[in-house]
Amino acid sequence: MAGTEDLQGVLKGQKVAYFSMEIGIKSEIPTYAGGLGVLAGDTIRSAADLKIPLVAVTLVSNKGYFRQALDASGNQTENKEEWEPSRFMTPLPKEVSVNIQGREVRIRAWLYNCKSLTGGCVPIILLDTDVEGNSEEDRGITDFLYGGDYHYRLKQEIVLGIGGVRMLDALGFKVRKYHMNEGHSCLLALELLNRNGLDVTGVKDLCIFTTHTPVEAGHDKFDYGLVEELLTERGDMEVLKRFGGADRLNLSLFALNLSNYVNGVTKRHSHISQEIFPGYKIQAITNGVHSYTWTSPFFRELYDRYLPGWANEPELLVRVGGIPDDEVWTAHRKAKKALIDEVNRQTGAGMDYETLTIGFARRMTEYKRSTLIFSDLERLRKVNRRGKIQLIFAGKAHPKDEAGKALIREIFRYIEELKGEMKIVFLENYDMDMAALMVSGVDLWLNTPHRPYEASGTSGMKAAHNGVVNFSVLDGWWIEGWIEGVTGWSIGPQTEENLTEEECKTCEINDLYNKLYYIIVPMYYDRKDEWLKLINNSIGMVAYYFNSHRMMRRYVTHAYL
Repeated sequence: MAGTEDLQGVLKGQKVAYFSMEIGIKSEIPTYAGGLGVLAGDTIRSAADLKIPLVAVTLVSNKGYFRQALDASGNQTENKEEWEPSRFMTPLPKEVSVNIQGREVRIRAWLYNCKSLTGGCVPIILLDTDVEGNSEEDRGITDFLYGGDYHYRLKQEIVLGIGGVRMLDALGFKVRKYHMNEGHSCLLALELLNRNGLDVTGVKDLCIFTTHTPVEAGHDKFDYGLVEELLTERGDMEVLKRFGGADRLNLSLFALNLSNYVNGVTKRHSHISQEIFPGYKIQAITNGVHSYTWTSPFFRELYDRYLPGWANEPELLVRVGGIPDDEVWTAHRKAKKALIDEVNRQTGAGMDYETLTIGFARRMTEYKRSTLIFSDLERLRKVNRRGKIQLIFAGKAHPKDEAGKALIREIFRYIEELKGEMKIVFLENYDMDMAALMVSGVDLWLNTPHRPYEASGTSGMKAAHNGVVNFSVLDGWWIEGWIEGVTGWSIGPQTEENLTEEECKTCEINDLYNKLYYIIVPMYYDRKDEWLKLINNSIGMVAYYFNSHRMMRRYVTHAYL
């Protein structure tokens, strides 16, 4: 049967089943929306490198997240990003079914083997309801990542959680632990409860839950009327209310109550999660990024020459001091040229290689505050007179996030207003390939989230792997990576300073402009030796630690064993 032979090598032994609604495999496979999916991809790549016995489960998202188109005013249009799974993966012979709204919904699966040069391999099982015999409506359940309304989302979560457990079973996987990457897959615990005669202790022993959401409102909740309408297989309402909340089904709470090991994705985030869910023990495993994936070809070549073995032991990057500064600078210049050439090809902006280039790329949503640098245009102009700067933006707003879309339009207005004074571009359809170009090609990586809404953030870690210097609000991972003036710079107050929201914002805006004017711009243009020291520290003091190999070793020793 098709696909069976591809499974043989990966079925041996017990596995940790890693469930994630989205997984960033590569740009041509649009099964990811942003940071959560890219982190899942990095998790899998590191597991393959380290030969961790993992199997991943996700949805096939046949029509992707969306392809972003922007008009001259920055209005975002979302287009389908249809792709053909058979180009990249193998169909598997097994089918399983789940009951949704009283109908049997059949699920098939695709196999993508994530192979490492170390000989490790992590199979990714992508669930697909586009199966003959399903109604038109049911065939579309696995079409759009985060598409549709609450009905659609809950159907997807039934397919992922319940259908995923059944598919692993049907394929012959022996699972020793189930790792839920965010709450979307928590219904796997319901399936395990029903299989184990509601043995809560036994199920908790099997489950691990990683939360990525630092605010109460961000946790998915569903009205029980909707749950009862869709989840029609058994009389599960009593169990759902017991573990998922009496008023509405809170997916994170359900996962928390049925997992023996729970973690946040930075130390700060774990502390905040503990406040949202008092009484639960929430550990911290700080995120990391897959070093080889996010290092530009120019730095890869350099590290290969001076730090052999770095790709599978990123801690060797601590020895970056042994690489001659002029070679580090040359690698950075090449990465910057690759980015600027692509920017000019796409936009005709005429950006140059010598100007201090600042990058900002992430999901366009209010709390990320992509327009903070435009808070006072006169002060920004003053910075630009001190030494030329150019800005590169990219990012998608969720189709239903009108405030996020408004931010893109706002950036386009500033581009127009500052035309002729400062080169600013917004790149269309941000994806993994564009991210790799940006995090390696800019000089300074800007991050301005509204505290404490950044659970982790990983783009700055990717930048550090390429010697790009971080300039960020103290939130998420940067609290752990930041040493002022040594690994980069902070924006605004330290976490323990107790300021009002207004005082905090004033402090951030002042810090942003003052550091650019008095420290960053003069250092970049007049004190290259100091800038090179920061490049070296970004690699040797940040990248060596904030990588997914270190993260996965922590998961193995703390959660999987």
